[in-house]
Amino acid sequence: MTQHVTGGRESGAGDTAHATTAAHARVVARFNMVAAVAFVLGVVALFLGFISATHVAGLVLGIIGLPVALYSQMMSVTTGQRWLNVVGMVGSFVGAGFALRHGGFTM
Repeated sequence: MTQHVTGGRESGAGDTAHATTAAHARVVARFNMVAAVAFVLGVVALFLGFISATHVAGLVLGIIGLPVALYSQMMSVTTGQRWLNVVGMVGSFVGAGFALRHGGFTM
């Protein structure tokens, strides 16, 4: 496969490589956002689960955060995303556990 230079611009295999790289960057950016949401939900659920007055909010965020982190882990592309997902999963699970210990859904 040869590439030809026309008008100062290469044509050939380089065009598809650029399009593939741009599409990959959009996918990585989308899953970076999902991983960040999973991380934030997990950390907030963990902190709210520690406080007995905010156990309901901690439990709700833990219940929401765990499936989000699991989904994000399945779809993750980079190692950084996987780190955020694992922290989010553990934070959501432990935060929900502490929230259940402090009263769960009772007001």
